[in-house]
Amino acid sequence: MATTATAAERASESGKKLEFKGVFPANPTPVHADGRINEEALRAIFEENLAHGVNGFWVAGSTGEGPIMNDQQRTATARIAGETISGKGLSIMHVGAISTDSAVKGARAAKESGCDAICCVPPFFFRASDQMVIDHYKAVVDAADGLPFFVYNLPQLTQVETTPPLMEKIVENVPNVMGLKHSAFNFGDIRVFANMGLKCYSGSGLLPLPALTMGAVGTVDAPLSVAPWHYSELYDAWERGDIETAQRLQDGVVEIVNVVRMFGAPAAVTKLILSERLGIDCGRPIPPVQDLTDEQRPVVLAAARKAGLLQAP
Repeated sequence: MATTATAAERASESGKKLEFKGVFPANPTPVHADGRINEEALRAIFEENLAHGVNGFWVAGSTGEGPIMNDQQRTATARIAGETISGKGLSIMHVGAISTDSAVKGARAAKESGCDAICCVPPFFFRASDQMVIDHYKAVVDAADGLPFFVYNLPQLTQVETTPPLMEKIVENVPNVMGLKHSAFNFGDIRVFANMGLKCYSGSGLLPLPALTMGAVGTVDAPLSVAPWHYSELYDAWERGDIETAQRLQDGVVEIVNVVRMFGAPAAVTKLILSERLGIDCGRPIPPVQDLTDEQRPVVLAAARKAGLLQAP
């Protein structure tokens, strides 16, 4: 299969510089009732977020339900991301799956679809040794044929924490490692990873400004997809040294994050909010991911309306 040019390659041709830094929403993945990816809705999410200044996307992560996608869903998502995000932003395609074989297929699809990088959680379910993690990542990176690679550090769900010592082993043994998304509770490791020369994204939509002050290159999280304007303005203020504005916007993220975390169902909540705002049905979560009840949905919408998330500024 022919390989599609990446967004970075297309941007280079047009003179626009794209970098792995800034605001990268962890977007939900809209699906039809029969499980097919809702292409129209996914494209609409990408395009709306890009219009509000985001720098790229963390595609098919935990909010995007990537680890429970089947191979067809993951391939379709990679294709849509590669086509839609184009030279307007960077696409980091998450390919983590329960088996190495499935993750490898996702990495190939990311490469063939023109995604700009891949990311992957470590092996999960079976207790993973350091060598198991390294072998898994080597197979996945090899399948991506030269794409930059980001580790996804999410021990709350994988039961495997990528500590700085493990990250050093990964860098030494796995090619093309560019950085990681750090979603572990040890927030201070952001500084350690930055000092290792890695591009470290914070996985906390609650603490974007503190993460930047510690050396993070940006933020990846679900709240960014429902309030892209807020996080983009915060990051832009940080970039130009306007700390007063950045701090004011940091103070405002609490309400946004509280809405997204309602009922412990970020995939369902973000799909509901974006369905309402974009006027396109983004569907329900992929089973077994928790959905909202009929009683919870109006509560979420009321909170989202109060937070200004149902209508873009």
